[in-house]
Amino acid sequence: MAQPGSLGTIVVVEDDPHIADLLDLLLRAEGYRVVQAATGADGLDKIDRERPRLAILDVGLPDFDGLELVRRLRSAPGAGAQTPVVMLTARDGEIDRVLGLELGADDYVTKPFSNRELVARIKAVLRRVDGPSKDVPGIITIGPIEVDAPRREARLGGVPVNLATREFDLLLYLADNQGLALSRRQLLDGVWGPDWYGDDRTVDVHVRQLRKKLGDAFPLATVWGVGYRLA
Repeated sequence: MAQPGSLGTIVVVEDDPHIADLLDLLLRAEGYRVVQAATGADGLDKIDRERPRLAILDVGLPDFDGLELVRRLRSAPGAGAQTPVVMLTARDGEIDRVLGLELGADDYVTKPFSNRELVARIKAVLRRVDGPSKDVPGIITIGPIEVDAPRREARLGGVPVNLATREFDLLLYLADNQGLALSRRQLLDGVWGPDWYGDDRTVDVHVRQLRKKLGDAFPLATVWGVGYRLA
């Protein structure tokens, strides 16, 4: 078993003290250092200050909800823009899940949750964050778009574009496979990993966000009946 704190810091933003303490014990046992916050404002501050490997955000917070917290993290400069996020919620509606993904969440776990499943999802997110940049060195250029793997930064006309963690990973995977028609399942396996619990629509949500942020400069074609191809 890993020593507590040896795997880095996770910020848990959860206003229910029983759930927060449960997550604290669970994650410390796995080898993570845990920092707790009970409000969205405190969570924003601690994520910016601690620069954690990952943040777990409850949707129902007393000041503003977790969806708003994700939006603020992704839209502000600093550590929060790239911090992987797992949403934790009592809601199970498709609209909430899709909205969370569109705002930049990396995964979505519904209460009551299985401890084993939650840990598996956290590890899967961190593998995706740590993995792609090791395999694709240097900078890949796609017209005016630069995909800087070592810095995990995308630039449009030399100006950095604020991408969520999985948005960048998807862009990097597409850039590394330019010209190939990739199915949604190939993209899920390559970016999210074979242990991903979600469905194919996750790819479409993230593609929509990349198109929105990169605009007409992003030459991604839909290959009907297959998936997507980056020209």
